[in-house]
Amino acid sequence: MNIGLLLLRLTVGLTIAAHCLQKLFGWFGGPGLSGTGQFFTMLGFPPGRRHAVMAGVTETIGGLMLALGLGTPLAAAAAISVMLVAIFSVHIQKGFFAQNGGYEYNLVLAVAALSLAFTGLGSLSIDALLSYSYAGWFWGPAAFVIAILVGTVPLLQRKAAPAAEITSIK
Repeated sequence: MNIGLLLLRLTVGLTIAAHCLQKLFGWFGGPGLSGTGQFFTMLGFPPGRRHAVMAGVTETIGGLMLALGLGTPLAAAAAISVMLVAIFSVHIQKGFFAQNGGYEYNLVLAVAALSLAFTGLGSLSIDALLSYSYAGWFWGPAAFVIAILVGTVPLLQRKAAPAAEITSIK
């Protein structure tokens, strides 16, 4: 079980962190901070650059904490909150399937992070080395509630962007 949790943590955490590297630095074919900032502005999140930095930092911290097995509920909440914002600002209107730009991929990452908050990160984690046990029926829902609260803030601040602008971004 611990190997399975390690594989899940590394895959989900490093995938989320890699998205940050695309957003902030343009690595792995990403747009970098300027392109991401413009995209966030078009999505209705002015100033776009600031929102891009906040999303990128949240993804980095949450993803790396999940991968390392550190601070399970906070790591999961960070990952879930970014995925929720992405789902509701970009993907939900395009349906479920990722091939159509839908929210399928973001949902899988969010639910995987939430699952780790319920199950824990296993004995091959920094939390275990420090004898911390942040998992179960209290920590799973706590991570979810924190994610909802954190993700709701930028969504409530969002200004509606014309649909033509959003669909024209490659």
